[in-house]
Amino acid sequence: MNEIALKSFGKINLALDVLYKRDDGYHEINTLMQQIDLGDNIILRNREKGIEIECNDKDVPLDSTNLAYRAWEKIIERTGINKGVHIIIDKKIPVAAGLAGGSSNGATVLKGLNQLWELNLSEKELMEIGLEIGADIPFCIMGGTAWGKGVGEKLTRLKSFSNKMILLANVGIPISTAHVYNRLNLNSVNTRIDIEGIVKHMEEDNLPKLAENMANIMEGVVIEKYPIVGKLKREMINWGALGSIMSGSGPTVFGLFDDEEKLIRCKHELEKKIDKVYITRTL
Repeated sequence: MNEIALKSFGKINLALDVLYKRDDGYHEINTLMQQIDLGDNIILRNREKGIEIECNDKDVPLDSTNLAYRAWEKIIERTGINKGVHIIIDKKIPVAAGLAGGSSNGATVLKGLNQLWELNLSEKELMEIGLEIGADIPFCIMGGTAWGKGVGEKLTRLKSFSNKMILLANVGIPISTAHVYNRLNLNSVNTRIDIEGIVKHMEEDNLPKLAENMANIMEGVVIEKYPIVGKLKREMINWGALGSIMSGSGPTVFGLFDDEEKLIRCKHELEKKIDKVYITRTL
């Protein structure tokens, strides 16, 4: 095999709570992660040595700061194999949007090289390698629906929550995850997000109750600086979303819908104000 083409799917957080800052500088989180069918297209081609990355989005770095590059480095380091790769990324997921686009690319390259080079690494081994690159990569390798703890790497696979209608709205402002974490005032948090309750509503397929309880502790920091994020949430609810929150560290806002006509109408209304509005579904 000389070439392989793969889909690199994004993710949303149906709930995201930040508990405390750990001694290692990372934050302990409690989150529900859900893969969505909005994804980039990635092609991996063998080359004699080294790595070349090309991408249709000028905001994507093509050097070692790209998680796809680091995935190749880690595979080489782990296996000792001496092979090069040409990575072509057709970017569909907005960059720095709280949708794990970069992490998904890194995860997809790990999985793709495992197939292309017939390395026979297990999913567990790939997730261990992925964690050395980024906290979201183990989930992006696993996919589906998962409850994440630790820095997001302690994953419990949950009952499938697939084929649910999601509308994404991205205002096009790249936001640094580190910046949002640094601005969080965890001492002011009085109540924790009821993750167990949300999981129960999810397992019962009770969309209204699930949507009502979706929450993201990071929203306050982002909305304070970018009020449009809060406005998008309100507009999604006004146009028929069962619930709406920001995903990850933002600024993407998503709405959960159970009525396709309302979803389409909401999309049309939001497109009058912003360019990046996407209809997607859970996987």
